[in-house]
Amino acid sequence: MAKHSGEHTGGKPASPAPDALSTRATGATQEASTITHAAGHQNMQQLIQLRWIAVVGQITTIAMASLVYDVALPMALMLNVLACLIAFNIASTLRWQENQVVSNGELLLALLVDVASLTAQLYLSGGATNPFVFLYLLQVILGAVLLERWSTWVIVGVTGACIAGLALFSQPLALPLDHANGISSLYVQGMLLCFVLDAALLVVFITRITDNVRASSAKLADLRQRAAEEEHIIRMGLLASGAAHELGTPLATLAVILGDWKRMPEFKNNPELLGDVAEMQTQLKRCKSIVSGILLSAGEARGESSAATTINTFLDETVAEWRYGRPVVQFIFDKQIAADFPVVSDSTLKQMICNVLDNALEASPHWLRLEAACEQGMLVLQVTDAGPGFPPNILAQFGKPYNSSKGRPGGGLGLFLVVNVARTLGGTVTAHNLPQGGAVVRLTLPVSAIEIKSETQQHDY
Repeated sequence: MAKHSGEHTGGKPASPAPDALSTRATGATQEASTITHAAGHQNMQQLIQLRWIAVVGQITTIAMASLVYDVALPMALMLNVLACLIAFNIASTLRWQENQVVSNGELLLALLVDVASLTAQLYLSGGATNPFVFLYLLQVILGAVLLERWSTWVIVGVTGACIAGLALFSQPLALPLDHANGISSLYVQGMLLCFVLDAALLVVFITRITDNVRASSAKLADLRQRAAEEEHIIRMGLLASGAAHELGTPLATLAVILGDWKRMPEFKNNPELLGDVAEMQTQLKRCKSIVSGILLSAGEARGESSAATTINTFLDETVAEWRYGRPVVQFIFDKQIAADFPVVSDSTLKQMICNVLDNALEASPHWLRLEAACEQGMLVLQVTDAGPGFPPNILAQFGKPYNSSKGRPGGGLGLFLVVNVARTLGGTVTAHNLPQGGAVVRLTLPVSAIEIKSETQQHDY
């Protein structure tokens, strides 16, 4: 479908109801909130993992200092601090398994608990003279990445106060002053270990947190793009609805005039003129049907209401309506739905199918194929043509507005509407070119979006 520009030439535009604006805006807001909450939850999970690493690291450090280097430590008090940290982390793990919403204040509290635990351990093991005092920088950097600006400065102030307090009130460890020994010095070895630990944790966890932030930003950008596209659809729906209302009066006038002509002797006695009037009435009836479909899709049905039907009947009627007046040479309708089931006769879905078929017909007027099947609760509609296929630039931007190679004003809206309406129904639309030539457009929609299903009724597809 290289002439497949993503536009339709004949079907009715699949425009949504104007009152869908507030509903979609609310949905977009809720989805944006969900994305933000998901990022906060993932960041909290990173802090919980980091805290478990801190627990293991503290146990290892205490054991090595006591058993290997024979450093006298208040073991009971330090283990009590460690037990409190473990209890807090277990509680955090349980809480954030059930609660997915993480606020800035809760992240701040988690970091402050980590600062308090580190301060207590340092107070019991040399205070400001302990080389592991530089682990405070880890908390400050995490705060700068995870928290709001004011909260980051809270972390900076608290950690600065803790270091000052340790320098004033803690007792240094009874260690030999062997700084001149270089790398053999216990203090220098502790600083080296602290640096390696700090650097490794920062690289691992800052990378993970940054990935979370990037993923959330990408999702939010996609959501903003979707909101803009849906607003564009709603505006087109309003325009189509207004145009349909304006067309109603002249169409009704023409219907009256044609009815009068048919009863006039000049026409009644002339079979050729009478045939022309009948054809004009048929085409006028089709115009009225198109106008009714536009108004129905805009939520303003002209006396018609949604009717219950079955999936096979719905597809058969849609194909029959589309084929009427379309100059397709060979059209294959391959329907592979064994178990029929009741559905709502959805005007929007019918328009979607017509738009895809119209677009395919323009690229391949001699041969088209429509396949319909139900797979695992999904209605799958696949349109195949024998045209030249989609150009690479059109395929890369498939479903974007005005993405057309035809150069016509307003071109590229047909498949744009199809993609967005399918997404609103919870489905997807994909396209690809065939190696032997031609292209395939595949619509996948959840059956539940159109199915009429009672509480006790079950269907196997």
